[in-house]
Amino acid sequence: MFHHTRIKTSLQLIFIGILIAGIAFSCQTDSKHKVLKLAHGLDQSHSVHKAMVFMAERLKEKSDGKLQMKIYPGGQLGAERECVELLQIGSLAITKVSSAIMEGFVPDYRVLGLPYIFLDQDHAWKVLNGEIGKELLVKGDVLNLRGLCFYDAGSRSFYTKEKPVNNPEDLKGLKIRVMKSNTAVEMVKALGGSPTPISWGELYTALQGGVVDGAENNPPSFYLSHHYEVCKYYSLDEHTSVPDVLLVSSIIWKRLTPQEKKWLQEAADESVPHQREFWAESVREALDEVTKAGVEIIHPDKTPFVEKVNEMIESYKEDEKLYSLISRIREVK
Repeated sequence: MFHHTRIKTSLQLIFIGILIAGIAFSCQTDSKHKVLKLAHGLDQSHSVHKAMVFMAERLKEKSDGKLQMKIYPGGQLGAERECVELLQIGSLAITKVSSAIMEGFVPDYRVLGLPYIFLDQDHAWKVLNGEIGKELLVKGDVLNLRGLCFYDAGSRSFYTKEKPVNNPEDLKGLKIRVMKSNTAVEMVKALGGSPTPISWGELYTALQGGVVDGAENNPPSFYLSHHYEVCKYYSLDEHTSVPDVLLVSSIIWKRLTPQEKKWLQEAADESVPHQREFWAESVREALDEVTKAGVEIIHPDKTPFVEKVNEMIESYKEDEKLYSLISRIREVK
């Protein structure tokens, strides 16, 4: 079964690669300009897509049309994993992934998924836009996955069906849906809950049927998934802030001239504050809408949550490389 699946996936990638090659040819109307293909799985109303549109406009302006970008949203050229694989073989120029996905390629990205690794949003952006962030972005270069910038994907918080989570004690005995991530599992255990990995697509019915008592995610995801129809308590403990990463294929990057690289990097950097504004707007809208729908929004004291996961963070001392990154992030002022 696995062998057949791999063959099928390979054939799909070959087909999509041929399709993209055809698209590339049809977009390249003359030798005076290049067109970079960007594909992602998000809806066109998403803050990241809006930022990409802004980036494409800025790239065209900066280069006087010599370097352009064509965006394929909504999974037109494959799901997230397929887009990443297409970047690795140079059949696609740019895509977006969660930095949680990058953990599978560059283990150092794990640090961004640790609970309360950032003191607040300002601290997070100082780290991501600073030396540590720049180091992480280029670490995937050897795997043909070079990071251009980080985008805001908000903070994840707990939402529950039967009772609010005011402190970690309230999580005791609750089955909390988590992503299939060791870090997420360890975090919920450290806070006293019972972590239950379930796919995102199955979560609504799992909440409805009592398979789990709650879950955790950012406000727009809580709202757009309609999970607020089942869970009437949303506790903004903001335990993790895992950013998105805009990736460029290193194969494509190396084909660009130094000037073209400069245009692309500048356009990506300029899109970051715009994406953050779009994201903040979507968070406000989500919280307004779920409140109207009868959800109680709780703003708990984060201190007991931070204290509960501290032992988990300290356990990483055995991993010298990761703990060195933790220490460096803590030192950023």
